[in-house]
Amino acid sequence: MSGLLEKINETLEVIRKKTKDNYETGIILGTGLGGLVKEIEIEHVFDYSELPHFPLSTVESHKGKLIFGKINGKKVVAMQGRFHYYEGYTMQQITYPVRVMKFLGVNTLLVSNACGGMNPVYRRGDIMLMQDHINLLGDNPLIGRNEDTLGPRFPDMSEPYNLELIKLAEEVALENKIKVQKGVYVAVPGPNLETRAEYRFLRATGADVVGMSTIPENIVANHMGIRVLGISIITDECFPDSLKAVNVEEIIATAMEAEPKMTLIMKEVIKRMK
Repeated sequence: MSGLLEKINETLEVIRKKTKDNYETGIILGTGLGGLVKEIEIEHVFDYSELPHFPLSTVESHKGKLIFGKINGKKVVAMQGRFHYYEGYTMQQITYPVRVMKFLGVNTLLVSNACGGMNPVYRRGDIMLMQDHINLLGDNPLIGRNEDTLGPRFPDMSEPYNLELIKLAEEVALENKIKVQKGVYVAVPGPNLETRAEYRFLRATGADVVGMSTIPENIVANHMGIRVLGISIITDECFPDSLKAVNVEEIIATAMEAEPKMTLIMKEVIKRMK
């Protein structure tokens, strides 16, 4: 057994002392976006510190809890707080919880993030469904020896975000009169926000929004055959010619203001998923 599988088994051993159930849906909640937890009929909660080999969240608004329960009668496991490359963790550490989720039965992953909007038609507070991404983090969680029992050496990424789930999210948004954008997310290492020149460069790559997360988890999910729905909340407008200074408090406040719309979409998508 590889070292990775040994670690996963050690984490599962702790979790399985509380629950033997399978959880088909995994959720990762981003900056200021932990409100969905209120919708979960909670059965079990673990602090990350209780789980062997789990990193610890160090970012403001990331609670650091793994929550097990139900939404609309469906079993879910939710990360209230994620990990970022800029916190000093390796890509393998950042994505480790996704590996564990797969062994808990997860076949669908819903992931959220706060991001900066670069597309000129986007506005602060908008919601964007992720159609594709560009990885400019400078690293990849699959670098190193491949564990063939977890996934292929060269996983296909022609549909990183599941088209059926995107369509379902669009239907939910339309029915509830929620405006949603669809676009491309680019991830950079951070933690500083970008310069005017960097925003021009990133927009020229074909990206609509920029953030510092999500892509590593998406790559590992695709590696393990987990379908993904990604939802971004645009917390600041990154237009080079009218760029204004922004701080983390404003970003979190905007995320929390838009969060109920995202929560509604996620709840309904989970309810309708097959």
